[in-house]
Amino acid sequence: MAKLIYSALTSLDGFVADVSGNFDWANPDADVHTFVNDLERPIGTHLDGRRMYEVLVAWESDDILVDQPPFYRDFATIWRAADKIVYSRSLHAVSSARTRIEREFDPDAIRKLKAKAERDITIGGPELAAEALRAGLVDEIHLFLHPIAIGAGNPALPDDVRLPLELLDEHRFASGVVYVRYRRAG
Repeated sequence: MAKLIYSALTSLDGFVADVSGNFDWANPDADVHTFVNDLERPIGTHLDGRRMYEVLVAWESDDILVDQPPFYRDFATIWRAADKIVYSRSLHAVSSARTRIEREFDPDAIRKLKAKAERDITIGGPELAAEALRAGLVDEIHLFLHPIAIGAGNPALPDDVRLPLELLDEHRFASGVVYVRYRRAG
């Protein structure tokens, strides 16, 4: 059975974006980006909310790769090779290959996807991830804690879910970013 992994770049105080939706402070350096690439390489399917998809779909274009380092090309290759499901009631069409739209998040459909998938699945976007966390579907949480407190914004984790976790791994980067990997305890 495939694992469902929620991964997020967060401020130290737990936000993925500030109150204006800005997340420029989370731009990963070469070391963090290369590490993320290695985590993403075995992923078979991405489940994304509309806003997360609109950020990531830029990797579909070769324009983003102009004059960029090799780890950019690597990530683009990894992202393009994975299947993608976008959860949106307002998006009418997708602009990436291997992508489909679902109008509603269906926990039973995700359970079936996990059961038949040969490769792990990631879920992106805190609102969509919150639905999966509430449904008990998330097996692991990967957070990249950035050395900044932004005070308020879009929280990485929902405030209405209690989830006992077990630390599996951690890694500190020279930039001050700290990666933590947890799985559901029990």
